[in-house]
Amino acid sequence: MPDPTPVAAALLGAARALSDALAPIGFAPPVAHVYDPHRYAWAPYEEYVTRYGATRKRVVLLGMNPGPFGMMQTGVPFGEVAAVRDWMGIRAPVARPERQHPRRPVEGFACARSEVSGRRLWGWAAARFGTAEAFFAEWFVLNYCPLVFLEPSGRNLTPDRLPADALRAVQQACDRHLAAALAALAPQWAIGIGGFAERRLRAVLAGDQAGPGRARAVSIGQILHPSPASPAANRGWAEAVDATFAALGIEARPRHGAPAR
Repeated sequence: MPDPTPVAAALLGAARALSDALAPIGFAPPVAHVYDPHRYAWAPYEEYVTRYGATRKRVVLLGMNPGPFGMMQTGVPFGEVAAVRDWMGIRAPVARPERQHPRRPVEGFACARSEVSGRRLWGWAAARFGTAEAFFAEWFVLNYCPLVFLEPSGRNLTPDRLPADALRAVQQACDRHLAAALAALAPQWAIGIGGFAERRLRAVLAGDQAGPGRARAVSIGQILHPSPASPAANRGWAEAVDATFAALGIEARPRHGAPAR
């Protein structure tokens, strides 16, 4: 693996700083377990960023936080095992969290379950762009929060359902990271995958952390989240996001001769 470019190094440094900032936060019920893939699955995330986040991007897609069979297993946002291993070509080793929920073990690339959201997102990218290299030439995918929150039952808890004090602490750290990542990637478009991510984009780009002029320089949009819990996504997620990108004027295909950013 080559050394990180300045853009990739900035992304990796921001991710490490985020992990360090989140580590001291305490979480009350209903949170029973907290996993940080940036700790135990850093190797595949580092490879993802180094290989595919090496340059500035035209479009950045932002998710919320890891799912139990995606980034929780592979360290890559929306990281459905087959997509990360076979399409991106990432097979780096994954360790284990110190304290695991018995119903939500981290198995890394040996995980046999498929993350539907990740399968839809990366399947769409593969269908529209062909190769991972073609997609990542101008696009990149990040998650707002790297932490996995599990209830006593093992059910996934999304950040927007955290107790208010914990949510404020998480948002302070994640907003700083998002501002740093957007500064490094300098996208023309920042697209929230779902409403929560879009709201955080708007808040960060309107705030002081974004830096002077960043809010004016970045256009913000939202696409439907690919979660199987969404009836609309189950009716045809790929077609829905194609329509959204077309309405926004975003070309969701390889652009031959696109200028390097």
